[in-house]
Amino acid sequence: MLGGSDCSPSGRMETSMSRLVWLAFLALAVCAACTGSEQRTVATSTGAATASAGGGQAAMRLESAFGGRPFDRPTELGVYPGGRFFLADQAGLVSLLRSDGSDAGVLLDLRGEVLRGGNEEGLLSVALDPAFPARPYLYAYYSAANPRRTVLSRFEVANDRADAGSKLVIMEQPQPFSNHNGGAVRFGPDNMLYLGIGDGGSEGDPSGNGQNLGVLLAKIVRIDVRNASAARPYEVPRDNPFAGQAGARPEVWAYGLRNPWRMAFDRTDGRLWVGDVGASSVEEVDVVQRGSNYGWNRMEGDRCYSPRTGCDRSGITMPVATYTHDEGCSITGGVVYRGRELPALVGWFLYADFCSGRVWAVPAAGGEQRELFRDDSERRIASFAEDEAGEVYLLVHGGAVLRLRAGP
Repeated sequence: MLGGSDCSPSGRMETSMSRLVWLAFLALAVCAACTGSEQRTVATSTGAATASAGGGQAAMRLESAFGGRPFDRPTELGVYPGGRFFLADQAGLVSLLRSDGSDAGVLLDLRGEVLRGGNEEGLLSVALDPAFPARPYLYAYYSAANPRRTVLSRFEVANDRADAGSKLVIMEQPQPFSNHNGGAVRFGPDNMLYLGIGDGGSEGDPSGNGQNLGVLLAKIVRIDVRNASAARPYEVPRDNPFAGQAGARPEVWAYGLRNPWRMAFDRTDGRLWVGDVGASSVEEVDVVQRGSNYGWNRMEGDRCYSPRTGCDRSGITMPVATYTHDEGCSITGGVVYRGRELPALVGWFLYADFCSGRVWAVPAAGGEQRELFRDDSERRIASFAEDEAGEVYLLVHGGAVLRLRAGP
């Protein structure tokens, strides 16, 4: 599993998507003139149901996207010019797809370079330059061997193909173990590149990387790649919180994360949301802030980890949502919904559990999380994506990409 929790679920997947999975939530709108804001409450359902928003009702469902075409281990889905999408597979292939699922070419093929020795190793994330195609670059974060490491590289795209010969290595991070590689490349509204990196693996953070500002493991990294070259592949933004601090890596934006698996910027307010995979007890959702410490390995979610009781909570930014391993085993971070098709979901951060198939939402403006639904089909939800309109897709192992839709 990509998320990297300490469990080993079966890889068996349900591939038939003929049965629609229904979702439901109840949205209670409060008069903005009276409260100055809108509040919503979510309720769970496992069958066909309706949603109420502002007095109206609407059903929701998951439906197969891209013609129901199944994919093996997809890790990333993104919008590509010309009404197409790119889809990255953990094995190292980035394909171009039309909306009907037909092939539109190979964007990048790293299968001969990507290390797939461990379950969590491979091609973990892909992002296009925010000014693409004016700046025709693709960024890939992947595992490599000899020595074992993760690599962030830039490739130049011409005629819808990333030239392998144009590879510019931006950053390499030694990985002592095969798990907890993290893996999400995102560009912020400030045009800086953000990268989530796990704690280096094994169990319990044996090297203490989470609280060590002198290493990039267990961190969110922020760098400027706009003028990248072989001589200087990136620059450190001057406003990074630890730039100039003795003993600290200046690239660090936030720290104390065990294994950030999927993160996304809210396209409305620019905040960065991340799902951080827990160890043996708790999964967590964090809103990443400049210079913040998210506690690992002193804490796991909202609980003490080392020591198990009486840990020092000072200086730690607590998660905005958690759930325990009674409800799952490995969080998959999602997106803040900003589409139009499901107005009652606008402003809620969606996320899932890789093992249990549960999907939750928590209001970005603050409030309690609610379970939207539970998928008992054994599909493993590995990632989320958005299209240009802000509508949401779920990527599952061994099955079709799913799209969240309104209507029966």
